Amino acid sequence: MNHHRILVTGGTGYIGSHTAVELIEKGFEVISIDNLHNSEAWINDRIGMITGISPILEIFDLCDIEKLDSFFQKYKGIKAIIHFAAFKAVGESVEKPLEYYRNNIVSTLNLLEMMKKYGVKAMVFSSSCTVYGQPDTLPVTEVSPLKPATSPYGNTKKICEDIIHDATIAHNEIKAISLRYFNPIGAHPSALIGELPRGVPENLVPFITQTAIGLRDELKVFGNDYNTPDGSCIRDYLHVSDLSKAHVKAVERLIECKNKSDYEIFNLGTGKGVSVFEVINSFERVSGMKLKYRITGRRPGDIEKIWADTTLANKELGWKTVYSLDDAVKSAWEWGKNLRKIN
Repeated sequence: MNHHRILVTGGTGYIGSHTAVELIEKGFEVISIDNLHNSEAWINDRIGMITGISPILEIFDLCDIEKLDSFFQKYKGIKAIIHFAAFKAVGESVEKPLEYYRNNIVSTLNLLEMMKKYGVKAMVFSSSCTVYGQPDTLPVTEVSPLKPATSPYGNTKKICEDIIHDATIAHNEIKAISLRYFNPIGAHPSALIGELPRGVPENLVPFITQTAIGLRDELKVFGNDYNTPDGSCIRDYLHVSDLSKAHVKAVERLIECKNKSDYEIFNLGTGKGVSVFEVINSFERVSGMKLKYRITGRRPGDIEKIWADTTLANKELGWKTVYSLDDAVKSAWEWGKNLRKIN
């Protein structure tokens, strides 16, 4: 047991909660900050049900630097930060760009200021494949050129990456890893935690499960006229538990000083592109249900196709995905049923 104290921002969120589980099971002490903008406090209790240890949870907004300063005064000895907290919906960011820039960038700046002030030396940043835009060649590697973002959300991730990189150059004591992940889906095998969208889901899989349960009348497929084998968008969908394990590997890499530069970037995906219709087919296969869906127009901010080259993460982090698409979709369905108390 290592007992290092790790701060997880957005710790009751979708990926944050799964990563908290993985950290605790590896012996880390987890402290979470969350403003509950897109999560629920009871998720922290569920983490405790899975691991036997509920993280300390402080509820406030990272953009409030006075509260953040008080937090760091209270909790000494934080070894590393995993920074998930952000507004994350592509479509919403097109409608509310100023909110996205203010929230996602100011929170990151505030954390870096506190790292300087309180001597926290390591950050793992939750980035996104959106920084690549629509790549010219696939699969995408870490050295693929970055395209202008197709959404304000994607642009905030690129800007935050640049800020963190610059901070590692200016402040030699700060080391960071940006994890550019593709499309997380699924839920913990216990079905106690999973994706918990507020209102109408922005992401495909929770929209599928909510439609199957009856919360939504039908699934909307945004476009079937893309230049792909079946006309629907292609993404690289990976199980959230696989993704969470990569964050633990990245934290360990920084704490153990195994990083090869002060700022590193890794793609996290399966390395395989999957279409929207293939995800629908997977759901129908694992659930035994027929899904009601309707094809509508393309959605602003969406790109046509993208999937990852994960060679670097496989080699340097010693990480690779183990769950299949069907595994991920089935776990999301079990979580969805459990969440709505449908057997």
